[in-house]
Amino acid sequence: MTEVKNEKMNRVTVHLDEKPIYDIVMTEDFSALPGEIEKLSISNRRLCIVTDSNVEKLYLNEVKELLAPCCKTVISFVFPAGEEHKNLDTVRDLYETLILNHFDRNDMLAALGGGVVGDLCGFAAATYLRGVAFMQIPTTLLSQVDSSIGGKTGVDFDAYKNMVGAFHMPKLVFTNINTLQTLPDNQFSAGMGEVIKHGLIKDAAYYEWLLENAADIWARKPEALRKTVTWSNEIKRAVVEKDPTEKGDRMLLNFGHTLGHAIEKLKNFTMLHGHCVAVGALAAMNICKERGLVNQDEINAYRALMEYFSIPTSVSGLDPEEVIAATKNDKKMEAGVIKFILLDRVGHAYIDRTVTKEEMERALAAIFR
Repeated sequence: MTEVKNEKMNRVTVHLDEKPIYDIVMTEDFSALPGEIEKLSISNRRLCIVTDSNVEKLYLNEVKELLAPCCKTVISFVFPAGEEHKNLDTVRDLYETLILNHFDRNDMLAALGGGVVGDLCGFAAATYLRGVAFMQIPTTLLSQVDSSIGGKTGVDFDAYKNMVGAFHMPKLVFTNINTLQTLPDNQFSAGMGEVIKHGLIKDAAYYEWLLENAADIWARKPEALRKTVTWSNEIKRAVVEKDPTEKGDRMLLNFGHTLGHAIEKLKNFTMLHGHCVAVGALAAMNICKERGLVNQDEINAYRALMEYFSIPTSVSGLDPEEVIAATKNDKKMEAGVIKFILLDRVGHAYIDRTVTKEEMERALAAIFR
């Protein structure tokens, strides 16, 4: 990766089959958003901004006022914040809002918020009238570095994470990097779980940079945040371009998710997603160590980085057998076999279909207290 320049705006274009599909624009405020929206030719279209009750208080009015001159009509749909509301009941309420406001296939949705908002809004866009356009305006670290990019949308079904979903690419990802300054520490910490994962699975140099610059990142120094988000965006973009519908290489992004999703479900979503992924990755690294792929010093360095960013390094109150049973209901199962993501070295992941129940038991023992 080339060094990130300290410029006000950074633009990365996502291509599929060598054709440009959408831009990821990163800047320092929302002022450039109208100009980006105008490129989408929606002056005669309706726009619905979808957000949650937390983000509504911070940014909804500002974004709505900026976009009102760019569209025929701008409305908003606000739902209660929290993973527990990322479900079909909320989607149903959004459908009703769109129908009552006469939204048609030429109109557009905008996801203003974190991963829950982006996933839910994207799924509604993919399924309303068999598909309408949408854009992502991510406001959390996790959504800026990961969930807003790549077109994976979905909602939870009962206790099953992202079991209902669709691939539906956004028309634009617009990141105001300064929204990270208002992000609660626990949400920033959860986002770092996904950031660190990117280095572990795809880029050892990025991982080393995170280790060396953890203090500046945790202090939310603008240049450190800019480089973090940009570097993660480049990694996610490259993976999505190579494998847009998760048939191969994109599965590597699921490092930490097999056990992490099971833990998230059994904790009734009381643990943040990025924390569950990170602790699931710690368990997976113990499998890697057992197989001679990574060493204890590398595990210790990862655990120390987790602790520095206030990411939990252990889980309590769960039965390991229940966690392993829950992995069998994960959407990553294939013909009864779990597709487990492991590291053959720091900075390079691979798909493994041979992880045994006994290996998972020992890995969980390393993170349970």
